[in-house]
Amino acid sequence: MILNLLNFSAMEPLINKIKSYVTLTSEDEIIIRTLFQKKELKKGEHLLKAGNVCRHVIFIETGLVRYYVNNDGVEETTYFNKENEFVCDNMSFLTQIPSYINIQALEDSTIWMISYDNIQRFYKEVTTGDRFGRLAIEQVFVSAASQNVSLYTDPPEVRYHKFLRNYPDVAQRIPQYYIASYVGIKPQSLSRIRKRISGKH
Repeated sequence: MILNLLNFSAMEPLINKIKSYVTLTSEDEIIIRTLFQKKELKKGEHLLKAGNVCRHVIFIETGLVRYYVNNDGVEETTYFNKENEFVCDNMSFLTQIPSYINIQALEDSTIWMISYDNIQRFYKEVTTGDRFGRLAIEQVFVSAASQNVSLYTDPPEVRYHKFLRNYPDVAQRIPQYYIASYVGIKPQSLSRIRKRISGKH
């Protein structure tokens, strides 16, 4: 009971995030607070490893994570999520088949987790649950699709500019070799791009 009371008082960032998508009644909020569980992650800890099924949608209250795939022994960073964002491998979560993606905490992080079964309850029991699910999934899909298109169509310097635009408040929190991997270049090439950019200011 003590844990439940703590959860009720500590979930405001999550509740406010959901409210940014849909309207919630007081009854809706009570239901939502019973469906999520809080967890603390250490830097380097994985939320998901390739080969496992993604069984939770996660909201980051504080912290930072990266998505990466292992390509012939080389880690390729594909995405980042920070505080006040949702984390999930949607393909694995929606189909409940093993993921090929790894999701790893880059900082000590505080997260809220909702299981596959509980998200079904969310859709059914929360007044605007279905609408929230549709809007949240659409946003994730558009963001991921945009990143994939950019990787194949934009030169590295443009991709780096887009990274700075998309993650202006976290660029200093991410190791440069992860940023280089995300942009799709070697760290040495990223250093040259950063020097050219700094020389223009």
